[in-house]
Amino acid sequence: MADKNNSLSLNVNEKIRAREVRLINQNGENVGVMSAREALNIAREVGLDLLEISPQANPPVCKIMDYGKWKYEEQKKLSEMKKAQKVVEIKELKIRPNIDVHDFQVKIKAAQRFIEDGNKVKFTVRFKGREITNQDAGVELLNRVKAELGDTIKVDKAPAMEGRQMIMFVVPNK
Repeated sequence: MADKNNSLSLNVNEKIRAREVRLINQNGENVGVMSAREALNIAREVGLDLLEISPQANPPVCKIMDYGKWKYEEQKKLSEMKKAQKVVEIKELKIRPNIDVHDFQVKIKAAQRFIEDGNKVKFTVRFKGREITNQDAGVELLNRVKAELGDTIKVDKAPAMEGRQMIMFVVPNK
């Protein structure tokens, strides 16, 4: 029975194809090797399901448990893991080589906010027209960005030219 939310695919009750199985009862005790039909009858007497938990074993290992409850708990674990996961976004800040002091400070404050949120920041220095001949201005600008942000960042990708723009990636320093 393959779930779309769960990577595990378990055979339940009649879907177990093995002739003999190693049975583990609802208390977690090893009952022993017996026929699959006999194990299914024991599970039904208790009012629970028979799950094939280790199909590659010889003989396959089956456990008596409540399949609906197990499936619910697995989905709960999966959703908890998704909640705990932090999605890192890449935020881009575009600047020009001849940026004004105040505009530069505004971009730095935005970068600090993004880094505090735990995001990666991509600084792009755009060169227009003849500015491309003075690439040192772009490097100096990105070095100024590094100096302003100080110990809060770590440079992920050093300044590099890509076409008519210079790019640098920074990540929060942990």
